[in-house]
Amino acid sequence: MRYTCAIFDLDGTLLNTLDDLKNAVNAALEKHGYAPRTLDEVRLFVGNGVGKLIERAVPAGTPDAETAAILADFRAYYNAHINVETHPYAGIAALLGKLRAAGVKIGVNSNKYDAAVQLLMNDHFPGLFDKAVGESETVPKKPSPIGVQTLLKALDADAESAVYIGDSGVDEQTARNAGLPFIWVSWGFRKAEELPELPETYADDAAQLESLLLE
Repeated sequence: MRYTCAIFDLDGTLLNTLDDLKNAVNAALEKHGYAPRTLDEVRLFVGNGVGKLIERAVPAGTPDAETAAILADFRAYYNAHINVETHPYAGIAALLGKLRAAGVKIGVNSNKYDAAVQLLMNDHFPGLFDKAVGESETVPKKPSPIGVQTLLKALDADAESAVYIGDSGVDEQTARNAGLPFIWVSWGFRKAEELPELPETYADDAAQLESLLLE
């Protein structure tokens, strides 16, 4: 077994949350009289937490107070519609089961706010992970390494035998900041040409990722 601990990003890595995020963004924008955003636009806006998502989604020059109101409306809508179209990527649940069977500890470090992370993980992957953390007062957004460090401590795992898996440049920087090797997954929210450079190690599907983690 190559690793004893695998830490995953959530959105774009384990779960395809993009449609629900887009719908929440557009509900908030339209409430304030702004034009909706396309799925591809929202795909490029995500990755740095919901505050940054809304900052990118509103028109340039939107007053701070109105941006804050749109963020509040986004949160309210998303909290009520968080799990309408969200679904795991192909083979992910089976992969997590195989990792657990092999004795690999599984953590999740997301830039989504923590309450949403807990809800989605418990709904889609009950019993298949050890601990998940999202953005909170004690866990700042990635690429801060604090989320990874929090998970390693909670799971009694060593950085030397752990790996970080994600779909974005933010995830790669998080892994680097935490001193972990990184595996990029190509099925997520960032295409290869949208990364600063193609990561050295990557997987195109869950089967390839399983080979990288367990063989």
